[in-house]
Amino acid sequence: MDFDSYQGLRFERPAEGVLLITLDRPEKLNAADEVMHAEFARVWLDVDADPETRVAVVTGAGRAFSAGGDMAMIERQTKDYAVITKLLREAGDVVYNMIRCEKPIISAINGVAVGAGLAIAIMADISIIAEEARLTDGHLRLGVGAGDHAAIIWPLLCGMAKAKYYLLTAEFIDGREAERIGLVSRAVPGAELLDTALGVAGRLAAGPQVALRLTKRSLNQWLVQAGPIFESSLHAEMLTFFGDDVVEGRTAVLEKRAPVFRDGIG
Repeated sequence: MDFDSYQGLRFERPAEGVLLITLDRPEKLNAADEVMHAEFARVWLDVDADPETRVAVVTGAGRAFSAGGDMAMIERQTKDYAVITKLLREAGDVVYNMIRCEKPIISAINGVAVGAGLAIAIMADISIIAEEARLTDGHLRLGVGAGDHAAIIWPLLCGMAKAKYYLLTAEFIDGREAERIGLVSRAVPGAELLDTALGVAGRLAAGPQVALRLTKRSLNQWLVQAGPIFESSLHAEMLTFFGDDVVEGRTAVLEKRAPVFRDGIG
């Protein structure tokens, strides 16, 4: 496969059968612009088709995994029907392409993970997080519905009570708490993160490939059953991009103040 066409992702082969994917906009905390968001979706098709890859590991460059959607992209998206419908399709493809990818995917969550970036981190088949890393779905902070990945997998991983609490409050949690509630597979010290993830990847790459892929496919039927729930959440998220709360949410983030939301009040 030719991975040279990617602009926001970097690729290495640290061991036989292992593809290391690095989200590579460190100056923006690996937040996704339109190009990178599209790459978040299509990379899993290329991983699936790549004969040299048995296992993929995904991590972030610098001190973040991914801060989600770039604020400039969110401004361009807001209230723009054509852009919103394009991102609706891509956001769905991120989740569905990860589910359908035959190869196991491991996330090494090295730093903050939010929104679209968190979708990749949590939808991975095995998620390993640095104990000090922090994550939040973050959509409610921005004034939009919790779409992307949350409704399809959070209740399955950590239960409905924890899912509702953290999705509705958009509170940050660190790696230790994420492991405690079952949202991620493992939490390890940050200095050990990538070696741990690559070690797991090496074991899987040396394992029985047909059995691994069929086991992943079987387990992911739980997610396939939740497809209608995911579709509902994804469309609800995109609907809120036509309101005024997202304008206020984005402005508040940039001004580093608490937002004052008004949609649905009065």
